Amino acid sequence: MTRMALFGNVLAALILGAAAANAQTASGTIRSFEEHCATCHRNPGVARAAGAEQAPDTDALRKLSPDTVYTAITVNPTPAHAQAVADANDILKRGYAEFVGGRKIGSIPAGDPKTMRNQCNASSSAKLSDPTAGPSWNGWSADATNSRFQTAKAAAITAAEVPGLKLKWAFGLPNAASMYSQPTVAGGRVFFGADTGYVYSVDAKTGCLAWGFQAAAGVRNAVSVGPVKGHAGSSYAAYFGDLRGNVYALDAATGKALWIVSVDPHPLAAVTGSPILHKGRLYVPLASREEAAGGGPDYPCCTFRGSIVALDANTGKQIWKSFIITDEPKPTKKNSRGVQLYAPSGAGIWDTPTIDEARGVMYIGTGDAYSRPVSATTTDAVMALRLSDGKPGWVVQHTPDDAWLVGCETNNPSENCPANIGPDWDFGDSPMMRTLNDGRTIVISGQKSGEVYAQDVRDGKVIWKATLVDKLARGEITFGGAADDQKAYFGTRSGNVFALDLKTGETKWKTPIAQTPQRQSGQTAALTVIPGVVFSGGQDGILRALSTADGKQIWTFDTVRDFTTANGVPAKGGAMGAPGVTVAGGMLFVGSGYTGLGNGRGGNVLLAFEAGQSQSTR
Repeated sequence: MTRMALFGNVLAALILGAAAANAQTASGTIRSFEEHCATCHRNPGVARAAGAEQAPDTDALRKLSPDTVYTAITVNPTPAHAQAVADANDILKRGYAEFVGGRKIGSIPAGDPKTMRNQCNASSSAKLSDPTAGPSWNGWSADATNSRFQTAKAAAITAAEVPGLKLKWAFGLPNAASMYSQPTVAGGRVFFGADTGYVYSVDAKTGCLAWGFQAAAGVRNAVSVGPVKGHAGSSYAAYFGDLRGNVYALDAATGKALWIVSVDPHPLAAVTGSPILHKGRLYVPLASREEAAGGGPDYPCCTFRGSIVALDANTGKQIWKSFIITDEPKPTKKNSRGVQLYAPSGAGIWDTPTIDEARGVMYIGTGDAYSRPVSATTTDAVMALRLSDGKPGWVVQHTPDDAWLVGCETNNPSENCPANIGPDWDFGDSPMMRTLNDGRTIVISGQKSGEVYAQDVRDGKVIWKATLVDKLARGEITFGGAADDQKAYFGTRSGNVFALDLKTGETKWKTPIAQTPQRQSGQTAALTVIPGVVFSGGQDGILRALSTADGKQIWTFDTVRDFTTANGVPAKGGAMGAPGVTVAGGMLFVGSGYTGLGNGRGGNVLLAFEAGQSQSTR
C-alpha cells in the first residue's frame, strides 16, 4: 500500500467521527484534525497508533498541496472506506486538507496572475517608484510607532473630503474566503496577501495587476517594503511571513523571490503579526496554531514558545532570536491515553513590534500560556526588548496564571485542557507609542479583556488604566486602536468606539454602533486615524468614518455586496474584523470579508476609495 493510500484509509475511517466537530472555523478544524487524524500522522518522534507506522508524519503531509490531500480522502479512497467518505461532511474534509496544505484548495490555478485581465503595462505609470519617498502606509502602521495615524500631508484626504469618498476600483482575490491581510501602500503600488497563499502587487491608482506570488501557506500579515542589497537588479524588497513560519523577501517591482527562510521549526508555528523593517533588519513575531490543537487528547501539549526573530533584511540570515518564555518545555505528566504533556508553553506574539529608535528598544504585547504550571511572568504582558540582541528590558504582566486552549471551555474538557482555565486575555494588538505634552513617552496597549493600559516607556510603570466594558470578556479588544496627539481610539466587540484622553485615560466620547439586522456586530478590526477622522470597519461589513472631535458618524459604506472588479474576478464583501483601513496619497484601501471571529461573513475583495471619484469600469 502506498503512503498516500494509507493516508486516505486513515482519514477516511475517522472523518465520520469528527463530523460533529466545529469545522466552520480554523481553530475547530485544527482541533478536529489533532483528535481524529494525528493519532496516526504524528509529529516526528511521537509514537503512532498501532498499525499506522507507515503513515506519513505531519511534516511530510505539509509538503503536499491541499488538493493532493483532498483527493486522497475523497476521490481515491480504498473501497473499504468509500462509503464513509461519500457520507462525510465535505466542509470538514476540505478543512483538513487546507489545514495540512496551508492554503485553500485550488489556489494555485485560480490565483495565477496570468489568468487575470487588467495586467499592468510594463511602460505604464504602474512602474514601482521609490517606496521610501512620497506618501505611503508601509506595513502594519504608517510609521514604526504603530499608532496607525496618518499625517494630513501623507493622507492627502481632509476631514471635509471624507463624506465625498467614492469607490474607485475593486480587486477580487481568486478562491479566497477571508480577507485577513492589511494592504500596504508604497511606491505607487498596493501590496497584500490572501488565505490562498498568494501575494499581489497592484497599481494604487488603477488597480491593474503588476505581479502575483504563491507562498507556501496563507499570508495574513501586512507587507513591509524597503531597500535591499546584494541582489543584482533588485533595489527594493517586499517582506512578509506565512502561516507555516516562513518569511519571504521578494523583489518589490517584479515579485521575484530573493530569499525564503523558515524562522521556527515547530510544526504549528505561524507568522500572523506583521514583520517590521528597520535599518536593514526585519523583526518577525512568532505565534502558533498550537493554541487550537493543544486541547486534543492525542496532542502532546504543549511545546511552542512565542519569540521575536531578527533577520538580516538583505540575506534572511538570523541575527538573534528571543524566546518570550526562556525555559524550554519539559515533560510534566501523561494523560490517560499515554500522551506526554509539557510545560511551560505559549506566549505567542500576535502583534507587530513597535520600534523606539531613540531608546534602542521595541515594545510588544504577548499572549497567554497553553499549559500549566504557568511559571513565566511574560505571558499576557507588555514588554520592552533591546533591538541589538533581543534581551528584555522591562516586563509588566497584566494577567498572571492565564492558561487557555481553544475548545476547553466545555462541560467535558479533555485531560489536555489546563485546570482552572484562564480568561484568554492576550495582548493581540501592537503597543502604540505616543509622546505627551509634558515630554513623557508612553505606550498604549489594549487587552482582549476590554482594558487599555498606558505605560511609561522607561520602566513600564502603568500611568493609567481604562476599562471600556461593563463586564470583562475575551475578545473585546482584538486587533487594536489608533492614536493621534490628543486621544487614543479603540473599538470593542460589544459594538462601541471610544476616544480616550492620552494623558489621563478619561473617556472623551463613546459612540455606540447600532447593530445591523441579521448581521454580526462588533468593532474588532484595527482602527485608523487621520486628522479629524477615525475609521472603523465593522463585523457587520460596514465601513464607518467618525469625527475625532465628538464621535459623530460622517460617512459609511456597506461592503456586503457583489463588486465588479478591475481584474475580472467575481468578488464580494463581508465582515471586517481584523486588518484596518490604510490611507495614503489621497486614497483609502480596505479588504472586506473576514471569517476569523465567530464565523464572520467571508469575502474576497480589496476596495480602493478616492474623494469625488466614481468606480472604474475597467
